[in-house]
Amino acid sequence: MADRPAPLAGLRVLEVSMLGPGALTTHLADLGADVVKIEPPQGDYGRRMTWPIVEGVSLLFLHISRGKKSLALDLRTDAGREIFLELARDADAVVEGMRPGGLDRRGLGFEELRKVNPRIVFVTISGYGATGPYRDLPSHGIAYDAWAGIVQPAVDADGFPYIPEHPSVGIHAGPLFGALGLLAGVLRARETGEGCCLEIAQSDAAAAMDWLRSETWKAYERPESEVTGNEADGFERRAPGTAGMEGGVRYQFYESADGHVLFMASEREFWKNFCEGVGRPDLFERWPGSQYADHARGNTELRAILRDIFATRTTAEWVAFGLEHNTPIAPANTPKTLPSDPQFQDRLPWLPASRLGADMLPIPIKFAGEELPVPTRAPDVGAHTEEVLRRLLGWDDARIAAAREAGAFGR
Repeated sequence: MADRPAPLAGLRVLEVSMLGPGALTTHLADLGADVVKIEPPQGDYGRRMTWPIVEGVSLLFLHISRGKKSLALDLRTDAGREIFLELARDADAVVEGMRPGGLDRRGLGFEELRKVNPRIVFVTISGYGATGPYRDLPSHGIAYDAWAGIVQPAVDADGFPYIPEHPSVGIHAGPLFGALGLLAGVLRARETGEGCCLEIAQSDAAAAMDWLRSETWKAYERPESEVTGNEADGFERRAPGTAGMEGGVRYQFYESADGHVLFMASEREFWKNFCEGVGRPDLFERWPGSQYADHARGNTELRAILRDIFATRTTAEWVAFGLEHNTPIAPANTPKTLPSDPQFQDRLPWLPASRLGADMLPIPIKFAGEELPVPTRAPDVGAHTEEVLRRLLGWDDARIAAAREAGAFGR
């Protein structure tokens, strides 16, 4: 099946973006879509933004722009706009990755594009979306997680609040939702001949990914006669998510002989398996707990016993124990140690720096029996301008020269 076309072969997307929102089309390019990044003559300043800088180009840009072609167009010129419209005529989608309305102000918004291509799917992805009081508020990726309540300020020894290390959710989830919406729009357009305009806010995506906490607090606004906690907690209305597990014992981090593990025996069956596996059936007999969702909160005596038990084996030995005795135990990695984990090595082979300029993670989608195409390196500004015009529009040297003379590619 190696000769099968890539899953998204035949999907053509034009992207006009700066910084992180361009990741929307990275997912599509990884799956074989033809993505043309339309850049201003000076290029996307993401090449110089954020660390690390790898041989003069930011890792952010190398990752987000992998697998794409770069066409430099000055969309402030009539010649540049005409080329954009000609490219849009046969494209499936246009992605605007900036504050909403950027392309519309250049005469290239959805209404203009659908005049030349009624099937076009127009996706605009931005920080706070196309509506609401924050619509035009400048922002960066951390803002969306702070807004969504995902990351809270920490305070240093001098009393100054600071940004703690945390995973970025909105800046990554927004492009994923955007890619999903784009594909849905293209599928419908191919069936009906009618395109659509959709918009994605990275802040919305952050909130949506953290739905359990916000929906839990909303549910708790209802009377306790209608909404309670778990039976294992005497129906106490605990804080949502992990905030309600700080005092957990059977669902908690423990120090191993060489690191940490996460123990997750909140079901009675798993708890029994663990106790028998470590030769301590007495622990189960003394504290059998509820059938489900029992974290044994506040049982400091049991917590001390488990602390001593977990310290007797390495993390790898505890993972092997979990497999042998059907007990959920996970290694506690950091972003730095994760690549040495055998599960990571099996599932996420690095895309090599020799090809992409930096070692990168692959898209985490696997088609059984198929190998996805390895992306190409992120392009230099306008590296594919002439190639794209020849391949997609059939232009010859004379037309390219005339467009250059008209300032379409910058002066």
